[in-house]
Amino acid sequence: MKEEKLKGASVALVGLGNSQGVFTSSVANGKHYDEVWAVNSMLAAIKHDRVFMMDPASRFFDTDKAGPQTEALRRELPGHPGPIYTCELDTRVPGSVLYPLEAVVQDSGLCYFNNTVPYAIAFAAYQEIGKLYLYGIDFSYRKNVHFAEAGRACCEFWLAYCTTKGIKIEVAHSSALLDTNVAPEERLYGYHRLTDPLVMTINEEKLLVSRQSEILPPEPVDNLQGVYDINDNIVSMAGKA
Repeated sequence: MKEEKLKGASVALVGLGNSQGVFTSSVANGKHYDEVWAVNSMLAAIKHDRVFMMDPASRFFDTDKAGPQTEALRRELPGHPGPIYTCELDTRVPGSVLYPLEAVVQDSGLCYFNNTVPYAIAFAAYQEIGKLYLYGIDFSYRKNVHFAEAGRACCEFWLAYCTTKGIKIEVAHSSALLDTNVAPEERLYGYHRLTDPLVMTINEEKLLVSRQSEILPPEPVDNLQGVYDINDNIVSMAGKA
């Protein structure tokens, strides 16, 4: 059964990527979220309401395959109250609960999960939340254009699904997810090669496409500034320079 208390809620999903620092800054500057969800070992670093750890706990307790996350999870999992959504219950993790995979798949009609983060995004859609903020969900970095962790496409697939459900999406301004950290004049392929490129802009919370020369200098913004699609769903973010 869906937890109706989450319907319409604002949720911050925090992963281990570099843009996690934007979450910390947002909280320090008064930003409020109805719930905060931690991915894997972020549970040791931030206050949170739920954890998504889709690897079995044995991966952390019985092997060192999880690398730097291992020690933090071994220390925190035995005393964590949960809920920690995972694929297998383990007596060493009293707060673990089985991820409602069947219900999520039946509700969405989709079954595409190749890393932990998409499970959390799909859960957000299943719970009918109102707004999802993503921090530390980066996957690729501008200083190393040849490297990207597997899974970015899966996350963006589920974010697109969320927009069809009316969920507004915000991404940390420094994250590569949804090309958020790409300069506005470089986001529209082909048009970016023009002398006066087309760029996305916002007018009264509506997403528009305009010539760069027609855009007025921006007003000061907070750490996060939404870019909305035609249905008022935020599809990308730009932040302070």
